Amino acid sequence: MVTQRGLIHFGLMARQLARYQVFCLAFCLACCLAAPGAAQAQSQGVEASDLQLTVRVEPLPATPMRQEMILLTIHGIYKRHITLERLEQPDFAGFNWVQLGEDHWFESMLDGRPVKNMRRRMAIFPNEAGLLDIAPFRHHLTLLDKDNKWFEHTVSSNPVSLSVDPEAQNGDWWFPVRRLRVADNWSNAPDQLQQGAGVLRVVRISALGASPDMIPPMPELKSPSALIFAHPEKRLVDLTPYGPEAIAYWRWTVTPTNGHAAILEPIEFSYFDTFERKTKRVVISAQRVAFGDATPPPSAGGQAGIATVALNPGLLATVAGVAFGLSVVMAGWGRRASTARLRTWGLRQRRRHELRRAARRSDVATVRRAAHLLDALYAPSEARHALLAELDTTVFAPAKHSLNLRKFSQNIIQSCKKQ
Repeated sequence: MVTQRGLIHFGLMARQLARYQVFCLAFCLACCLAAPGAAQAQSQGVEASDLQLTVRVEPLPATPMRQEMILLTIHGIYKRHITLERLEQPDFAGFNWVQLGEDHWFESMLDGRPVKNMRRRMAIFPNEAGLLDIAPFRHHLTLLDKDNKWFEHTVSSNPVSLSVDPEAQNGDWWFPVRRLRVADNWSNAPDQLQQGAGVLRVVRISALGASPDMIPPMPELKSPSALIFAHPEKRLVDLTPYGPEAIAYWRWTVTPTNGHAAILEPIEFSYFDTFERKTKRVVISAQRVAFGDATPPPSAGGQAGIATVALNPGLLATVAGVAFGLSVVMAGWGRRASTARLRTWGLRQRRRHELRRAARRSDVATVRRAAHLLDALYAPSEARHALLAELDTTVFAPAKHSLNLRKFSQNIIQSCKKQ
């Protein structure tokens, strides 16, 4: 028969057993947590596998040529605690170089243990042909030992050798790039100038895989019947994950000097496509600059003193529609309509007409120019911004993309009408 005293004794024993189990569990857990720490004890002796620094050269489709961009990745993997660090890079004798952003530190897992990583991206440009060497990088580290005392240690990368070919001798400016974009923009429609006014022409050169000094010099814009003022050239560089992108702006102010029109001669230069490994040529076609009231001379068969004009039915319909729209607008505005608002309205109509006409002709360059000029006449719009970005991707992407220009022009104009 179990007495009350026996029950109390049994309860005390059960409580002591439970406390003993909790103690054992805590001890085992502490041992488990301490085991990795013991394995990772920071001794002053540094194993070669604890600190690694490598330099990787991005593969190229062929042997690089002089001044062609070569991408480097400097990667450090460290299993030790680091308190201070300084990466010393070589002199890069025989190269120009640029660092693509700041060093990137991050953590990863290696053999089930967390390790620290350091990554630096650089672009180098060989100045001469032949076999060139890149001396080792040196990473000066301050580490901790098991007593939390600091000590210095340096880890070095292996040297790298590169074979560089000379450039193609074609007599032109040597300009190797991975991707080239050229845009020809005007402050106003060059063939619709006010009498005596000038127009600003801006040619934008964007070269991926080049430094600003590699872009050809700004050419001389020529015309036998125009006054041309060349503005100072501007050169910039944008650092991207794919290398530096050099940007140059060539600017001229042009005014016809004969009172009517002038023809600007073409602009031409060559470059070497390092992706396709061949020389290409850029030709910006001749451009007509004229005052808005400039008319072509009368035909030889016309009678003296009588102007012979051929009227296009489509043009008559357009003019009639614009005149009707103008009458409606004038009736609504009355005398309160200002000249500035009328000018803006007329300019918007003209830009829409240019956009539709270029879309019918499948003239991508004119569609792009007219769309951007039309967009500038309205308040900013996310919808139009997305449409213009899609067009730029179609025009400038390395891979060919198709775009329905008529549908694009309709969407742009519809977006403008909503404002």
